[in-house]
Amino acid sequence: MARKSRNCRVKTEISVSSTLGGQEASFMDSEVTPVIFTPDNEPYLGRKLLFHFDQLISSAMEQNAVTAPTSHGRTLSDHQRMACQVIAQALSIALSIRELIRQGYLFGAHVLLRALVERATILLYLQLLPEEIKKWNRGWHLKDAPSLATMIDAIKSKLKPDSPVRGSDLTAAMNSLLHAKPDSAPWNLVRLGEKGVGHAVSKILNRPELCDDLCGNVIPWLVIIQAMMAAYFPNEPSAQQSVPVDIAARRH
Repeated sequence: MARKSRNCRVKTEISVSSTLGGQEASFMDSEVTPVIFTPDNEPYLGRKLLFHFDQLISSAMEQNAVTAPTSHGRTLSDHQRMACQVIAQALSIALSIRELIRQGYLFGAHVLLRALVERATILLYLQLLPEEIKKWNRGWHLKDAPSLATMIDAIKSKLKPDSPVRGSDLTAAMNSLLHAKPDSAPWNLVRLGEKGVGHAVSKILNRPELCDDLCGNVIPWLVIIQAMMAAYFPNEPSAQQSVPVDIAARRH
């Protein structure tokens, strides 16, 4: 008798904390679901913002495939060495977020958002304030380097000084998720039918608004990361100029 595949369909199990009444969340029931999702059956397949996230990932990875090899075996500036490290890390985090969405781990993906935002912000901050690279060269230590909110404020003062939005306003929710503050509770709530709601410890398969929120937050930062490739390596060809024939053919 043939053995069942590890990707066989099984019941989804949910472990939760005590019931929290009055909170808005969607219900993830015990429907039969795959152990591992693929691009053909992932739970949020077809969401518009997820589609745009995928497009940006493809674009950024194509550009990186063109730009990264040109940095090998040559003398780089301090800013370029920093960019090689931070851009690669940012793209890796973006891919990790995408895979977590595919597998339904929306809470973990939301926690990773701050790591992506911080790297995109460092790239933009050091591009606008190049003299700050000395702090990076010293190790970017806690008491020396600016906080994420401070970097955002500095960027705002350069690009849009009249904006009333503060850096702390943009980082508050991400900090809550990262540091387990009480107001991070809604981000992993699921309905328990008549029992109210609880906190999911595993996959969240039926909260499309969480998927949309995450993708909507990731997209602009991924755009910044790709723009920083061109900013730090301005003389390199674009992916459009160097795109392989087979990739170009698939676009038409």
